[in-house]
Amino acid sequence: MRLYSTLQRQKVELPPPPGPVRMYFCGPTVYARAHIGNARPFVVGMWLRNWLRARGYDATFVHNITDINDKIYKAAGVGSSAELAARATEWYLEDIRDFGLGLPDHLPKATETIPQIVAFISELIASGLAYDVDGDVYFRVSSYPAYGQLSRQRVDEVEGQDEEDVPSPRKEDSRDFALWKANKPGEDTWWESPWGRGRPGWHIECSVMAEDLLGPVFEIHGGGLDLVFPHHENELAQSRSLGHEFAHIWTHNGMLRFTGEKMSKSEGNVVTVRDALDRWGRETLLLFFLTAHWSKPIDFSDETMQQARAQLETFQNALMNEGDGEGNWSDLEAALEDDFNTPDALAVLHGWRTAGATDELRRGLELFGIRPSRFDAPDAIRELAEERRTARREGNFADADRLREEIEAAGWEVRDVADGYQLVPR
Repeated sequence: MRLYSTLQRQKVELPPPPGPVRMYFCGPTVYARAHIGNARPFVVGMWLRNWLRARGYDATFVHNITDINDKIYKAAGVGSSAELAARATEWYLEDIRDFGLGLPDHLPKATETIPQIVAFISELIASGLAYDVDGDVYFRVSSYPAYGQLSRQRVDEVEGQDEEDVPSPRKEDSRDFALWKANKPGEDTWWESPWGRGRPGWHIECSVMAEDLLGPVFEIHGGGLDLVFPHHENELAQSRSLGHEFAHIWTHNGMLRFTGEKMSKSEGNVVTVRDALDRWGRETLLLFFLTAHWSKPIDFSDETMQQARAQLETFQNALMNEGDGEGNWSDLEAALEDDFNTPDALAVLHGWRTAGATDELRRGLELFGIRPSRFDAPDAIRELAEERRTARREGNFADADRLREEIEAAGWEVRDVADGYQLVPR
């Protein structure tokens, strides 16, 4: 299997099964309800892990929670930043559970990794790769000659790369970035360290969480395209400067755009995961994510979601009648083995639909968490539909309308067709 890697600028082969394939995908900074764009790394990571396991790999997926960050302090205001982070973490976990894909193997939190972070920073300082300035600790970018290899940034143009994005006169070099930050007035969450009371910087959190669970070398590091620089560049520098190989393949998913513009809280054009799930349902959202290659941007709008819903309905209709066609499973394998190309995989699924290969179609949809069992109405709903059908035949349209309302209240839509009816989840 091959995946495109930002580091090598080409598709890179994974080791043959059983691997292992160890994956770390950066998760959200938790200070508000996650927007739908935050869900893409999770969905892609779960799909990839589940596919690798289906192919016989020993696959492990780590998806972190950044619960220490300047954004959390700012969002909390005069309230408790720890309480806000804990609440927002539960929101995120609730949202991703509702995709029905299962959960990552590990969901580490930065707050649970402080001792390991302090030890990692201490090792960097002891090696001359970092320095302490009155309680702040910075990484010496000049100590790592390969800096910029991931993002192709010119090192002489790098400046102001901490999460608050402001230059600091405390640095030896404007390119240096924070590993530990001394506690500031108004910051209500802090930890003791050899350099005084404070908390870790953003970049060191992920290096340590990844290595703590996957070791100093692992196969895949993923996250949004917006994390290539400075976040992932700095992770790579911290770890490799100590001689750790760290991640071999770096995958970066394209950004989700809201009617053509990048979705972000700062732009004020956010649709939350919860809002999207409640409005469109998880199957429609999952099929929407299938429509674009993971490395490309994807546009989120009423129009694109309606198109995804329409595609979902064509699959639902096909699966309501068992077909006797045959599909070539190797076609789906070929699409996914070559850079996990979900648009090509989706085309294969549509081919099976038109050919009446319902067995293969059912299995293929299940790979992406679109479970045909959800298309099968419970017996109680089918009984209501049969009663309604009888009422219509007898001309009792008032009862037929009442039964339709009961069916809809239970989350199903009944559609009259030439040979009877169809039941479709709403």
